[in-house]
Amino acid sequence: MHIIVVGLNYRSSPVEVRERFAFTDAEMEAGIARLVGTQQVREAVIVSTCNRTEVYAVVDALKPGLDTIHAYLAEHSGLAQGAFLTHLYEYEGEQAVRHLFRVTAGLDSMVLGETQILGQVRSGFLFSQEQGKTGRLFNNLFRRAVTVAKRAHSETKIGENAVSVSYAAVELAKKIFESLDHKTVLVIGAGKMSELTAKHLNANGATKVIVCNRTYERAKELADKFNGKALDMNSLDLALKEADIVVSSTGAEGYVVTKAHVQATMKKRRHRPLFLIDIAVPRDLDPAMGDLDNVFLYDIDDLEGVIRVNMEERAKEAEKVGVIIGEELVAFRQWMNAQEASPLIQGLRQKALGMQADLMQNLNNKVQNLSDKEIHTVNKLTMALVNQLIHKPITEIKDMATEDDAVVYLEAFKRLFGLEEEAASNRPADGKDKPKQQADKPKQPAEQGNPSVVAVQAQMEQTRQEEASAGARPAELFGRYGTH
Repeated sequence: MHIIVVGLNYRSSPVEVRERFAFTDAEMEAGIARLVGTQQVREAVIVSTCNRTEVYAVVDALKPGLDTIHAYLAEHSGLAQGAFLTHLYEYEGEQAVRHLFRVTAGLDSMVLGETQILGQVRSGFLFSQEQGKTGRLFNNLFRRAVTVAKRAHSETKIGENAVSVSYAAVELAKKIFESLDHKTVLVIGAGKMSELTAKHLNANGATKVIVCNRTYERAKELADKFNGKALDMNSLDLALKEADIVVSSTGAEGYVVTKAHVQATMKKRRHRPLFLIDIAVPRDLDPAMGDLDNVFLYDIDDLEGVIRVNMEERAKEAEKVGVIIGEELVAFRQWMNAQEASPLIQGLRQKALGMQADLMQNLNNKVQNLSDKEIHTVNKLTMALVNQLIHKPITEIKDMATEDDAVVYLEAFKRLFGLEEEAASNRPADGKDKPKQQADKPKQPAEQGNPSVVAVQAQMEQTRQEEASAGARPAELFGRYGTH
């Protein structure tokens, strides 16, 4: 059994390939049902964003599982496998888990440390869970993936430094003004970048927005998004007098605002600080105005310099996130091993109870005149002996299941007590666990009426049924990896 992820993202494939693998909700529902409906896939989650499409799956065997996912992706995209297989990345076992943790923490995103991907992964998981296509393994794994992301953003500064032009503008504005509350933003030009910058300034407290554009209708269209005021370029002097923050991005030739222009305006403003952001290329704002008192001018290179420094800071924080991921990988590995230890413990108990029941049956067959009291006494003593004998091994395997070499210890435990055959007997020919109602019937002691033998029989039946319904073998699903 294996945990795998098959995907493509902005690094592995161009947009014309990625767009063929996008999923609507309806397509995702059908895709999950189709995958889990096969013999190879037990659980599945699909994550689909503009920058990535990934299929997470629990499969019985690695190659058939991968072949099933490849075939489905070809069907969904309408592309031959040869046209997209080279764009795929595939991880198995612990590497698949590590990849998921990196994705949710924002370490695999185009913008390092961004938080939007966490919501997208969580939505993909919840969607699959609602369809009944996840089980104990993925329910635990994706919960831990969310925990990784929350720890990354609460215990490090991975998301605190601006790494986009619009956010960098906000960051610089906050250095000039103690607060952006009630500040007035003047947007010169009505392009997308200006709009985005104004949006972030507005969200950080700059509640009044003025849009000045060559075309009044376009200015009004943008101003209405902020409940702001629209002006044409003839009213630029009036707008400059009123503004605290200016964002300019036009396609004009030459400077839209000159040094002389601002110098005259500053007198009318009584030298109230003026913060200007020039994100146009070629520039809209005369760089000479930066020499004026209380005038703070930044161009696109200044903003990109801030972004570059902040990206370096995020990269340092990413190392701390990597430590968190390592810790959560260990915790998940221990959980997986504990899940593997549970059926082994049940198997040992079942085997011991079976031997004790056989002993009681032989006693009833060979010694005919024992009273119920004598049978009860022998049963009590032999049960006590069984419990004493298996207590220490059970205690030790529970502890060893949390250690780095747990897979080795679990395998040794299985072989030492001869539990391989016990495990195999609870699996049908196709390799899948038998459902509870199909669990093997326990041996029937000859003396059905003896209360002590019946009690042992009932205990054996309960143990066997618990083991049969225990589900997939998590340590096998996780893959046989050492510590990484």
